[in-house]
Amino acid sequence: MDNDVLRQAPLFSALDDEAAGALRASMVETTLRRGEVLFHEGDSGDKLYIVTDGKVKLGRSSSDGRENLLAIMGPGQMFGELSLFDPGPRSATVTAVTDTAFVSLSHADLLRWLEGRPMVARGLLAQLAGRLRKSNDVVADLVFSDVPGRVAKQLLDLADRFGRSADDGVHVHHDLTQEELAQLVGASRETVNKALADFASRGWVRLEPRSVVIMDVERLSRRAR
Repeated sequence: MDNDVLRQAPLFSALDDEAAGALRASMVETTLRRGEVLFHEGDSGDKLYIVTDGKVKLGRSSSDGRENLLAIMGPGQMFGELSLFDPGPRSATVTAVTDTAFVSLSHADLLRWLEGRPMVARGLLAQLAGRLRKSNDVVADLVFSDVPGRVAKQLLDLADRFGRSADDGVHVHHDLTQEELAQLVGASRETVNKALADFASRGWVRLEPRSVVIMDVERLSRRAR
């Protein structure tokens, strides 16, 4: 279990080493292979999860079978915390984008830790507030931003979390298929591919399998606004 990764999670950031170590001891480790599902939308569950290695996607399906990606999460990021405040069916399906490792904590164990630890509760509330703020941004982008703008914004977000700077630009190994990237943007694959091809022709990005190299962050940022 990677202690440095866990320290990135709001649940652990407010704990001292002794308290964090005791909490880690009550967590269960789980691994998934790429493409495996951790749980489905509508399943019952009372566990909070923290990604320690790899990437997962959170998605929902419409009644006609269409899929929409809500988020891509990597090491140090948490999901499933809604069950702590509003127990009920899972609100999304979680699927491994790569071989992935998690640690999980049950509802009962976490509630015991929250008692007398207001800073930990504050961290969880900050996580929920951040999730709500991001949801509001997504809705606003769908209303006010065109597809190329949304593609640029998603690339910059992925770069911020998974990017690696090099001499030729920021290498972003996002591990997403073209269809998954389109679902994340909320547009058709053809429209997203057209936007990516336009960025590449302008020299802003270089496209590679399941990855992209951002060569002009400034211009891509302007297009995202």
